[in-house]
Amino acid sequence: MEISIIPYEPIHSKAFHNLNVEWLEKYFYVEEKDKELLNDCENTILKKNGHIFLAKYEEKIVGCFSFIPINDTHFELGKMAVSEKYQGLKIGQALLKFAIRFGEQSDWDKIILYSSTKLPHALYLYKKYNFVEVPIEKDLPYARSDIKMELQLK
Repeated sequence: MEISIIPYEPIHSKAFHNLNVEWLEKYFYVEEKDKELLNDCENTILKKNGHIFLAKYEEKIVGCFSFIPINDTHFELGKMAVSEKYQGLKIGQALLKFAIRFGEQSDWDKIILYSSTKLPHALYLYKKYNFVEVPIEKDLPYARSDIKMELQLK
């Protein structure tokens, strides 16, 4: 089984959008902030010094994540998704390992993420890779977010 992690190209916009909508509609709903990021990811993420990566398996795009800058050395890991058809193949782990390595190689100090306690498998994965829970702010752009985690890279 070979999983490759590739950088986003414009041809991937539909896959990035659909992978995220798939899991959001299964567990929650697509919020306004989701629509803003997913419908125009090139302007809302990439042109703001963010990054998007995709997981490719058997020539199909089956997973993704993004990094949205907080500042030059702190980035938010978001829009992480793996197609339901391909879950259980450690694609999420491959994406997360790649994300951490990318942050280290980019000389970042910290990666943060927002998640939900209704996603125990995701939280288990984050904890496995040394993300720790930290106090969450009020007035977040997502109603579903009830937990904040971070990984110190330095």
